[in-house]
Amino acid sequence: MTKYLDNNYMLKDWKNLFDQIGKKEYSKTLHAFLDEEYQNQTVYPPRDMMFQAFKFTDPQSLKVVIIGQDPYHNPGEAMGMSFSVPRGIDVPPSLVNIYKEIQKDLGFPMNFENGDLTPWAEQGVLLLNAYLSVRAGVPLSHKRPEYEKFINDALDYIETLDQPVVYMLWGGFARKYASKVKNPKHIVLESVHPSPLSANRGGWFGNRLFSKCNEYLEKNGVSAIDWQIK
Repeated sequence: MTKYLDNNYMLKDWKNLFDQIGKKEYSKTLHAFLDEEYQNQTVYPPRDMMFQAFKFTDPQSLKVVIIGQDPYHNPGEAMGMSFSVPRGIDVPPSLVNIYKEIQKDLGFPMNFENGDLTPWAEQGVLLLNAYLSVRAGVPLSHKRPEYEKFINDALDYIETLDQPVVYMLWGGFARKYASKVKNPKHIVLESVHPSPLSANRGGWFGNRLFSKCNEYLEKNGVSAIDWQIK
């Protein structure tokens, strides 16, 4: 994995984190696994997009962390950022529910034909999947201990940041990371997952997570996120 974490590939601002990770044994075993998988299987996202979330959101500007599980496993969907799909791809059901809640919470229209969340990332929203890759058509096929170590190291690093940070943890998988948040300047906003199966049972709609996030940021002297996707 380490050759994908050099300064030519990553935002230089994350260098300290990836220098630490590159020295660990799990980085080497994950790199070897990915070499074999990308060579012999169809894997998403494209390898040069695995760390896309870190390209758009540097630690100094980080305001929000949204944790997903693994990338979309259908062709053309995964783009290295949790919940996000490229413009022109049908917006997945979970993201549709996210958009519906934003509309209800903040009162402005969302473009349900555009699932590209890059504008969020550029404002300091780290759209982080726990598992950064997946075989085509096989969800959780890259659920590996190396990725668990990676996200724990990433979250430990984020916890050293001195600015206000809001963690948006949706569903049981993401909520297990709440225990990692110990920095007094950081808060956790939890809910059920926005997938239709969970959201339609209650617990997603009406939580006003997006306005609560912005209220916390502004209360602590940080500009709010413009959640509108046009």
